[in-house]
Formats: sequence, structure tokens, C-alpha cells
Amino acid sequence: MGKAVGSEKRLKITAVILVIVFLLSAILLFANIWERRHARFPEQNIDKSSDVIEYDGKEYVFKDNIETFLVLGLDIFDTEIDDSAYKNNQQADFLMLFVINNDEKTCSAIQINRDTMTETNILGVAGEKIAVKTQQIALAHTYGNGNKVSCRNTADAVSALLSGVKIKHYLSLTMDSVAVINDLVDGVEVEVLDDFTGIDDALVKGETVTLQGEQALRYVRTRYGMDDSTNQNRMKRQKQYVDALLAKTLQKAENDEEFVAKSAIKISEYMVSDCSVTALQTLFEKLTEYDFKGIVTIEGNALVGEKFMEFYPDEDALLKTVIETFCRVKEE
Repeated sequence: MGKAVGSEKRLKITAVILVIVFLLSAILLFANIWERRHARFPEQNIDKSSDVIEYDGKEYVFKDNIETFLVLGLDIFDTEIDDSAYKNNQQADFLMLFVINNDEKTCSAIQINRDTMTETNILGVAGEKIAVKTQQIALAHTYGNGNKVSCRNTADAVSALLSGVKIKHYLSLTMDSVAVINDLVDGVEVEVLDDFTGIDDALVKGETVTLQGEQALRYVRTRYGMDDSTNQNRMKRQKQYVDALLAKTLQKAENDEEFVAKSAIKISEYMVSDCSVTALQTLFEKLTEYDFKGIVTIEGNALVGEKFMEFYPDEDALLKTVIETFCRVKEE
């Protein structure tokens, strides 16, 4: 069963979402960067959900008033997009699905391991589905032009993993934005969780350091060459960093009314989203009012595959998470 983050982090995590949404709203309002990032290919929005999910002798159906927002962190240092391409080399290293329950006035989030083995769509030259392949979910983004088509393809892979839950909106950031965002808040302080000897000798396990520039990216991105190179271990550092980044971001925003707008313009070239200004404003209003329930991480096993690490979610835990987050008992 998924493990929820304690309620003491509720305010912090809610603010993280608010910062993301507000930054993107500022981008759309002040820079209109998204206009030049429209995809040429048609977007796929595959609904693979069945009417009924059976579990433990009961039948469940999806709730009607649920909204989903997928946030992706891409692993490539390349902000140029070729709208005529149908493949790219941008993998989704970070995936987190935010879930908004409008009936219960609550929010939650599901963190997804990038090594998760699941069905992904293989896209053709026109962005159409031509095949399905079981592989790391991070690879779903490599199909399409690295723009909205790739984000939507990743959203469809998340949907397939979560029993057909519809993914309504998405936002992607290239990983090189981490250094930019980190320096906008004048560095982020963390207690180093792993031994980075030979990778960055300034990062000594157990010591408290203020991450600067590319060092921040190394801290949240590195896994190869570590004593524990699994993505689960890296995900712990990513969660830790986001909490610390949040604190600095809120402090900056409180002291400088123009901080968000100025920051948005600087990081806009690293972002892709399908959200309109109106949608983001509505989302922002809900997140300020709703109760955040925490982040759920799916249990499972990480194995060394033929070439890469492979994460296999515990099927029972995964289904329980889907039911608890998205479903209700079917009425007779």
C-alpha cells in the first residue's frame, strides 16, 4: 500500500504546488512563451479505463469530479524543440501526479518511479499510435517531438499504469532549469544524504551545505556511481531538495513582490504545458482552499534488467492506491 507523507508537511507541499502553478501563470501572462511551443502533431488522449474495477470482492468505479496534473522533470540539457521531429532523447526522470478532488475539497500527489515498467505507446511520424511496448515509463517522453505530444504520451503511460485514470493536464521542466531556479533563491541548504566522493567532493555525507548552481542539479540528478544507485534513493534526495527549495522560494516571494514574475521569465524557456491562463488561475484558487493529504509513493521491487534498472510496482499496492485516490464503491 502507498505510504503517505505526514500531515506536518502538508503546508509545505501545498505551497510547492502553488509556486509551480503561479510561476507558470506568470510565464503565460508576461512572456507568452508557450505560443512558440505548439506541437504540429495531433495529441493522443487515450482512455483505457474500464467501467468497473474489482478488488477484494467489491466493485469500484471512478469518481466524477477529479482533476489530475502531471509534473515532469526531463533529463536533457536542450531547450530547442524541432516540431517536425517524431522522436527525441528527452526522458522523464521525475514524475509526480497531483490529484484534486473537487467534491471532498482535497489534494494529494503520487510520486512515480521513472524506472517503472509499464505499457507505453510507440508513436509514428504523424504522432499517431502505431504500437505498444512495455518499458521504463521515463521513455514514453522520447516519442514525439519533445513538446506537447511527448508530454501527452507520458501522461497516457501514467494513465495505463493507474488503471486508466485520465490525466487532464501536464507541465514539463528540463533538468537544467534546476541550477537556474536554485540560484534564483541564492542557493538551497540541505544535509547531504549520500556519499558523493569522486562526483562532487564538496558534498560530504552528513554535512550541511548550501547547494549552488550545477551542484544542485548533481545532487538531485546523480545516481550512477553512488553506493545506492537506485532511483528510489535518488527520489529521497529530490523530495528533500524540494522541501528546502520551497522554504527559500517563499521567503524570496515574501520579501520581493516581483520575484515570481522575474523568475518566471528566466525559466520559461525550459517549460512546456497544455494549461491555459484560465485553467491555471482556477487551479491556483482550488489549491489555496483545499486540504493537502500528502504524497504517496508506490511500493515495489527494483531489479537490474538486461541493460537498465527496472522497477516493478507491487500490483496490490498499486491497485489499492488507485482505488483509495480515484474510486468509490459502485452503487447497486
